[in-house]
This record gives sequence, C-alpha cells and structure tokens, in this order.
Amino acid sequence: MKVMKFGGSSLADSNRIRGVAAIVRDAMQDEPVAIVLSAMKGVTDSLISAARSAELGDAGYREALEELRRRHRETIADLIPGAAGTAVITGAMDLIDELADLLHGVELIRECSDRTMDLVLSFGERLNCHTVAAFLSHEGEPAEFVDAREIIVTDTTHGSAVVDYAETYQRTAARLHRCAGVPVITGFIASSEDGFTTTLGRNGSDYTASLVGAAISATSVEIWTDVDGVMSADPRFVEQAFVIPEISLQEAMELSYFGAEVIHPYTMLPAVERDIPLWIKNTLNPTVRGTRISGHPVHHDRPITGLASIGNVALINVEGGGMLGIPGMASRVFGALAKAGVNIIMISQASSEHSICICIRESELERASHVLREELREELDQRRIDQFEEQPGLEIVAVIGANMRGRPGISGRLFSALGSHEVNVLAIAQGSSEMNISFVIDRNDRKRTLNVVHDAFFVEDL
Repeated sequence: MKVMKFGGSSLADSNRIRGVAAIVRDAMQDEPVAIVLSAMKGVTDSLISAARSAELGDAGYREALEELRRRHRETIADLIPGAAGTAVITGAMDLIDELADLLHGVELIRECSDRTMDLVLSFGERLNCHTVAAFLSHEGEPAEFVDAREIIVTDTTHGSAVVDYAETYQRTAARLHRCAGVPVITGFIASSEDGFTTTLGRNGSDYTASLVGAAISATSVEIWTDVDGVMSADPRFVEQAFVIPEISLQEAMELSYFGAEVIHPYTMLPAVERDIPLWIKNTLNPTVRGTRISGHPVHHDRPITGLASIGNVALINVEGGGMLGIPGMASRVFGALAKAGVNIIMISQASSEHSICICIRESELERASHVLREELREELDQRRIDQFEEQPGLEIVAVIGANMRGRPGISGRLFSALGSHEVNVLAIAQGSSEMNISFVIDRNDRKRTLNVVHDAFFVEDL
C-alpha cells in the first residue's frame, strides 16, 4: 500500500478536490492507497482567528463559522449533487454545530487553552476528510473516513505533541486492516492516551503520512503539494532553478533548515527510518516525476545538490582583546541568548578568539543586544570587549550537498564566482561534515548572489 498526503492548497475548492480524486484513482491502478488530508486551504488560519476572537468575547467568530458553513456546503453540493449530497452536507453542518458550541463556551469563559485550541483545530481536517471520503464513494471508489485520533497516540503536550510510536504503529496497522475501502485519514491531529485531542505541530499532516507509512510498511509516502518537487534554488529568484530528482534525508534537512520549506525534516523520520522513500509531487502537475527523498546518500555528478537562503537576519559581532584565551566566554554569550529565547542561526569565530560573530533573526536583534550588554557589562566597562557591532538587513545563503565531502575546490569555485561578481561576504561558516557552506551577504544582493552561485555550479555543468 502507498500513502498519499494532500495539503490544503491541493484541496482548496471542489475543482481541486476533483483533481485529487483523479490522482488517487490513477494511483490505485497500480496498488492500494491510503490518503492523508489537511484542512481546506485557509481553514486552519480561520479556526485560529475564530478561537482568539471568541476568547476576547468578540462575536465576530460567528461570522467565521457562517463562512465555514457556506464554504463546505457549496463545496459538497458541487461535488455531490442531489439527495446524496444533502446527507453529506447534514453531516458537515452537524460538525460545525459542535464547533459552534465549543467556541460559545470559549466566549463565555474568555479562555482558549492549548488543549481547547487543539480540539478547535481538529474540525478543519475532520470536515475535509468527511467531504472527500463521501465524494470518492459517490464516484464509485469506496472510501472510509478514519479519524487519526483513533490511531495516533501522543503525550499531552498540546500544540506539538510527542508521538508514542509503538502504540501508534500497532493501532494504525490494525485500523487500516479493517478498512473496507480507501482510508481517508485526518492529518495533523491525534489524541493522548486519556482521549484528549492533540496536534502534531508544524507540518503535522506530513508527519501523519510518515507515521502511517511506517506503521503499514508502505511502498512509498507521497507528499502532494503545489510545487514540482525540491528545487535547486528558489525559483522566485533563480529562473534556471530545476527540480532535484533525488536527495538524501541529510540534504533535505539542510535545505529545509535554510528556507526550502517544501517539507519539514522531522516529519520524514518515521518513514525514512524504515527505509520507505518519500516523494514530493505536484497536484497541479501530476505527470512530473517529483523529488525522491531517501535515507541513503545519493550519487550524482553535480558537485552540490542545491542552494537555500534565510532572509531578514542580522549579525552581532562580539569583539575585543580581552576575549583572548578566556575560558567560558562563548558559553556566557550563548547562555545569555538562550535564556532570552533568541535562536542562533549561524556562528562564525576566528581561531584568534578575538571575536565571535552571531547571526540571528532581525526581529530578535534588539533583545539579543540588550541581554548581551547585561551579561557582559563588566567586560564592556573595562574595555575588554568593544561595543557590539550590529548589522541588520542581511541574508544567509547556504550551498548544500553530500558530494561536497572530500571534494577539493568547492570553496574556491564558490568564492571565486562571488568575487568576480563583486558580492561582498560578511561572514562564513562550514561544518566538519562538509555538507554545507553558509555565508552572509547584504539583503539587496540576494537575487544576484543566488544566480551567480547557481550558474557557477549548475549552468556550467549542463
């Protein structure tokens, strides 16, 4: 059996749902499938907004409920006309009535706890799976709604719950074995051992698909979205970017961390650990092969795999002669930032120990500078450390690929290309794994830099 997950953009309206159904029917010609669905596009955000409005006592949440009713009623009526559709609409409206009662309770007590929010959010996936399962059955492909709260067991960390793998795999395999038709499984949601609704956090539906795939030893897990696969660079900035045919899990993790947000690496682990390949495919262009992600190194002739970047970052340079040979200085810097909840994206330090360069989100620059001045006040007063140099308005670019390991000349090729096009590099970092060379540039140089590097490593080799 193959697991196919479809995201919200693939399920935005009745026409998109018809397209998904066609893809599922085509896949079933080769093997049985189980499908995992997100909520319809925009529904999760609408549910969050409605819950927050109800918490504030703002009756505007009722308008959001009416819009939810209208959207699902019209979608179902378009997909399933006549009496059959009326019965499905009744089921959907009953779910929304349940949601309305829940939000009214939130309005009355002026509180929406994390546990309550998880329950509110569950309605998006439940409504969508209710609709799609009914449509597939109406089209002659028997399908069965499967509420993931029956099969995926977690702790009680609401908002980003931790999965109990052993219990989840056992329940999932048993439940899907009993399905009479195509299992249509709610993504993103789960339940704790004591029966409370939980959610799986960012990219939770991808995680659901990976868990289901691992539980049933699927032949593959396909993540259907609105892009052709993992790209060699951001196509918004690099016209010659192309779909990477195959990447390893490690490369996917690096690309994801540096802004290639096709899939979150944590969601892949259950499937990849069981040697089940994942595919990234495009609902709007289903004939394209897509990108295969596996747990093994991928052999190809290209020196790198791809480029990624993170925008809106800033540098803080902690520098001074008083840092030389002083144990614990780096620990104090990083500890102070950690206590303040500032995430360090990149670090660069010269062997002279004269300076530590830290790259963070631009939005956290003021807070980071404040906590560092507090922590290092004595060193600043005694002139052992200079005043911090702060540089906002920057971009991190990462050159990523397993083929870089042990391959001479990669750094030379990179910085020669940047130098010949007069791109100024402010900081550089490379891990000992040799899979990633990251460097910081001015934000205004982003497009030029990405194209220069892409040309240097790909266009010349094509």
